[in-house]
Amino acid sequence: MNASLSWDELSPRQLDVDSDGLRLRTYVWDKAGAPTLLLVHGYPDNHEIWRPLIRELAADYRIVAYDVRGCGASEVPKRLRDYRLEQLGRDLEAVVQATSADRPVHLVAHDWGSIQSWEAVTEPRMQPQLASYTSISGPCLDHVGHWMRQRLSLRRPDALLQALGQLLSSWYIAFFHTPLLPELCWRLGLDRTWPWLLRRLEGVGDLPASPTQRSDGMRGVQLYRANFMRRLLRPRSRSTRVPVQLIVPLNDRFVRPQLFEDLQHWAPLLTRREVRAGHWQLLAEPNALAGWLRGYVSRLEQARPRTQPEQAPLR
Repeated sequence: MNASLSWDELSPRQLDVDSDGLRLRTYVWDKAGAPTLLLVHGYPDNHEIWRPLIRELAADYRIVAYDVRGCGASEVPKRLRDYRLEQLGRDLEAVVQATSADRPVHLVAHDWGSIQSWEAVTEPRMQPQLASYTSISGPCLDHVGHWMRQRLSLRRPDALLQALGQLLSSWYIAFFHTPLLPELCWRLGLDRTWPWLLRRLEGVGDLPASPTQRSDGMRGVQLYRANFMRRLLRPRSRSTRVPVQLIVPLNDRFVRPQLFEDLQHWAPLLTRREVRAGHWQLLAEPNALAGWLRGYVSRLEQARPRTQPEQAPLR
């Protein structure tokens, strides 16, 4: 069944998942016996960014989405270190254990959701719980650290230009590290301007407006402050045996395609798909993305051993 549903027809079950003492608001669109898709949003979003895709896929799959810590209806950490990738990986693990402990999930993530999901995907303890990973516009920061070191060490003009080009595309990261200024921008009205900016700069007009846009933008900058410099300056070796579907929007203003050139080294079960789209376009116009997910998940599910039990009831 490939029918899309209206949002009024979709009524998720809500539950609060405890992750090391912090409450994560989680939403489940149930479909008995269907594979589970776990959706992880990016910055400055919450789970509602997935609404267009959920409408396309809820008739065919069991879908789980959650508000990342500090966003949406989830609780807000008190300390900067509580936003570190290691903790974000444990958050994802807690959601999986609470919603699909008996059957591996197909993980789908965008932007910062993708960055933080790499932490779980490259964690050996977590890999048996993941049937696949579809990553959109969000690299592993450790992989980026190795990529930058390798380009700079070559001392070739083309390699140095690649590194410089990505640094220029990532100007906003330096801005997010400045004290107070990013939060002030959101307080002064960036939340009201955000839909206009998406239309003007990204050509995106159909993404749902968020009532928590201001707080999501203000708190989400902590993700950058807690992680970027640590991982880029001291990258770890992070590999995975989870099947990875990498979707690379070629018109992405923020994440350049060359960042993923070495990914086969870290993720040998890699399928790469390049598409003429911007950073948020696939979420606003999800027909193609839904089709790619259906094909990829169907192929993996057909190859999956049928010895695993179905999902246990939600706790």
